[in-house]
Amino acid sequence: MSFPKKGKLFPKQADYGLNEQPIPENWFATEIASALKKSLGGSRSGTKVVASWTGANEKTVKNWFAGRYGPSGEHLVALIRHSDEVLAVFLAMAGREVLLAALKLAAAEHAVEELLEAVRRLTHHDET
Repeated sequence: MSFPKKGKLFPKQADYGLNEQPIPENWFATEIASALKKSLGGSRSGTKVVASWTGANEKTVKNWFAGRYGPSGEHLVALIRHSDEVLAVFLAMAGREVLLAALKLAAAEHAVEELLEAVRRLTHHDET
């Protein structure tokens, strides 16, 4: 069985209309590194924390912090599970910032509800 003459190659990214500007070669790794540093700093303890979150080797995690390489899919999911900064960068890279805004709004609504409940308890306690 042979491949047809057309369709063996993937179209260039510009063909999808996602972004007219060229993307730097390791933009993914750079963005994840930035998020990790924002979340945990670049210290050795940050490396150890990320290694414990993901099960990745510390040398691998150091490469993520340095922006040399990005995490694999499984490791990325583990990072997102533990780091709001990595989640935010991931959603921004995917062009889904609206989802992040919705998540923040839901968290704010929950915090306001908790605050109102605490005020109601105090008010009720003072009345008795």
